[in-house]
Amino acid sequence: MRPMSDVSQQLQELTLPLRPQDAVDCRGCEVHCDKVVYPSSCVDRSCPFAYAYEEHGHTYIGCMQKVYEAEIDLDMLRMAERRRDGFGAVRAIRVPLPMCRSEIESCYENRTGELGCVNPEFKELPAGSPTFRVIARLR
Repeated sequence: MRPMSDVSQQLQELTLPLRPQDAVDCRGCEVHCDKVVYPSSCVDRSCPFAYAYEEHGHTYIGCMQKVYEAEIDLDMLRMAERRRDGFGAVRAIRVPLPMCRSEIESCYENRTGELGCVNPEFKELPAGSPTFRVIARLR
């Protein structure tokens, strides 16, 4: 017989969140999924929440909303963006904002079960977020 703490821990791991779209990671099955954001898009899109500061002769950028935690050397980011693969993504620690370029990264995809994803809502847009953007209004 297993101790009660092991059983309650397993039950806790099996329950899905009420709003899975608002989660930044999913560990509902053996495939581990994370939301990631691209800091280079913050610079390209002139994000109002991007900040920069200079220290030790280098400029570092980050996110005021703490969508991602890293502070990145701007010169290294620009050098990496010149390469074919670009700088790449960093793990989101908060729900990405509508202006963030974000994706879902999955690890261990070979572990997918016969039924596929057990939490498909995780990959959807957060409830209440628009699925389109109005760029002009005709009167």
